[in-house]
Amino acid sequence: MIGDGRPDPEQLLRQAQAEEEHRQRGRLKVFLGYAGGVGKSFRMLDEGRRRRERGEDVVVGAVQPNPPPEVEALLQSMEVIPLLTVAGLPVMNINAIFRRYPQVCLVDSLAYNNPPQSSNPTRWQDVETLLEAGISVIATVNLQYIEEQKEKVERITGKRVRETVPQSFLSTADEIEVVDAPPEMAMQRSGDGTESLVGTESRGHQLSGLRELALLLAAEVVDHQLGAYLRRQGIEQLWGTQERILVWVTPLSDAAAMIASGRRNADRFRGELIVAYFSQLDLLPAEQAKLDENLAYARDAGAQIEVLDAEDHVGALIQFARAHGITQIFVKRNAQESLWDRFLGSSVDRLIQSAEGIDVRIFPT
Repeated sequence: MIGDGRPDPEQLLRQAQAEEEHRQRGRLKVFLGYAGGVGKSFRMLDEGRRRRERGEDVVVGAVQPNPPPEVEALLQSMEVIPLLTVAGLPVMNINAIFRRYPQVCLVDSLAYNNPPQSSNPTRWQDVETLLEAGISVIATVNLQYIEEQKEKVERITGKRVRETVPQSFLSTADEIEVVDAPPEMAMQRSGDGTESLVGTESRGHQLSGLRELALLLAAEVVDHQLGAYLRRQGIEQLWGTQERILVWVTPLSDAAAMIASGRRNADRFRGELIVAYFSQLDLLPAEQAKLDENLAYARDAGAQIEVLDAEDHVGALIQFARAHGITQIFVKRNAQESLWDRFLGSSVDRLIQSAEGIDVRIFPT
């Protein structure tokens, strides 16, 4: 705005240019997986099939080799642009896609390095070329292949990847969808190279951590989408997201992963982290040592520590949460529930029933 309240002409011009560029550019939707084998390819192709049935012109530009039967069945009903072979490696045929010029192109696996003779060094840059030409793209990528996330994923899984996609490109997506799967499921690559999920309790913690990272990344992309929209409309974003996370620790379980998760979520949403425990005088030495260890983790995480004193732990925790504007409660379920608990409901069950309006996240033991 200029001094007399009229819009700044240069600002209006920038807004008009940004809106025109956005209108001419193709739309990008990304299916993000937090682990291999969660079904990204199927979800991408299924959406392409549904769009085609609604009348959109859809082609498949790239798909993983040796697809599972359910993906192969979808491919049979789609128009597929064959891949090129360059230096013995399959690459997306950009020129053939341009000649065909569809409304929507489906591209599996954004994190793929092209041979040196290719027009673009990477597949995600191929996709950028299509978008700039006005062709919309629906694509897939796994969390571990996002450049800024790979070290976090490596710390969880112990696996390193070489091919990556910059998070800045992912942030240009018009839509992002996390392809979810139960965190108790773990990835296993079968002998023929396809991916499947096999239930393994030992990897439940890993999968929970990966799932959380994927959800936080998706939230960042959504924030970027909102900011870009507001800038095109000349609207200044003046607010910030606030979360107040309460982690309930006990002497019965290891709370390190739960506290670390609370810290990541609080940092992501510019919120507060509070760790609460109940005063107990009759703790065994091992229980007191575990509680002290949990509180040490809380202090290292910069959490506010609160000591509660009440016989009704659930009632006192809910009362504290409502008095302090808590938006999320993190808790672990006791693996050794008594028959009485199973009949009447455990403290976690009662917490969920009482926490109306507050999200309760249950961590595996």
